Amino acid sequence: MKKKIIILGAGAIGGCVCANFSQAGIEHWIIDPWPDVIDVMKKQGLHITSSDGDFRSGPLQAIHLHELAGIPIDYFDIVFLASKAGEAKWLSEFILPYLHPQSMVVVLMNGMMNQDVAKIVGAERTIGCVLELSAESFQAGVIKRKTPPARTWMGLGELNGQRTPRLEEIKNLLHHVATVDITTNIEGAKWTKLVTNAMVLAPFAMLKAESYEALQLPHMRELVLQIGIEAIAVGQALGHQLEGIFGLSDSEMEQEAPVIAEKLVTTLLGHIGKKSQNAVTQDVIKKRRTETPYLNGLVVQHGMTLKIPTPANRAIVEVMRQIEQQMIPANLSNIGVAIALTKSYATT
Repeated sequence: MKKKIIILGAGAIGGCVCANFSQAGIEHWIIDPWPDVIDVMKKQGLHITSSDGDFRSGPLQAIHLHELAGIPIDYFDIVFLASKAGEAKWLSEFILPYLHPQSMVVVLMNGMMNQDVAKIVGAERTIGCVLELSAESFQAGVIKRKTPPARTWMGLGELNGQRTPRLEEIKNLLHHVATVDITTNIEGAKWTKLVTNAMVLAPFAMLKAESYEALQLPHMRELVLQIGIEAIAVGQALGHQLEGIFGLSDSEMEQEAPVIAEKLVTTLLGHIGKKSQNAVTQDVIKKRRTETPYLNGLVVQHGMTLKIPTPANRAIVEVMRQIEQQMIPANLSNIGVAIALTKSYATT
């Protein structure tokens, strides 16, 4: 029997998955809280630009939130939850009535949201995913994909670490989107990606700078690496075993923290390209709330509990708070602000 599939979130990530499924002839629905995005997808579909060329999907089975109750489907077999981390809980509650006991919810997002989703939909339904898919969207229905399928990577895993047939089923679907591996250490893989995100997303967003440019600025590399070293220390204290992601090996994740941090940043930036704006930078430009509390903020939160100092991450959280509240602009001067805050927090 054909599986009923829905993508929950039509942003850059969900949109790319939707486009690749459409190209592969995989029937699915897609839903999103932003009305203008759904309106465009209903009438025109998605326009994806990438180094592989342009793709226009044509009209899609896109629905507004309120329309879900009216479609002729009682439940979904597979849900790809491709929202921002801050939307994970309420969207999980939203889709819960449309799940049956064997439904699968694949968590396609940044941050450590697997357990939060599992508490709502059930651990037995939840599948974790760590992903390296870089894309941006500043116009409804138009996505610039910076890592085409051949250069996109995903790792899938059960929360209990088992290898199950359903992982292979999801892998077979997502192989249209990325190179997909299966891991028995999904939380460790997710924390490894969180380390990378903590170093790259908000720190570059506070400057409103492209990836390569940001890392070349004076004192920026040192700040970025300190953020990563702190995040690694917190993750290890939490019991997360770092996992080789982005094509790196597990043995490379067993080196000293500064070496690991350098490898993660260098590898990621090599994959997404020199002129790339990340997801948090896009949110800053759009004046939207960012995922910083679920990345650097989570490092700070656990660091306080574990009594592990995290002054650099704490500084980034504060700078981003001020930017989000429009107290300060996002520009290059924030390197100095973040460094001064880091030094201040290190002595308190």
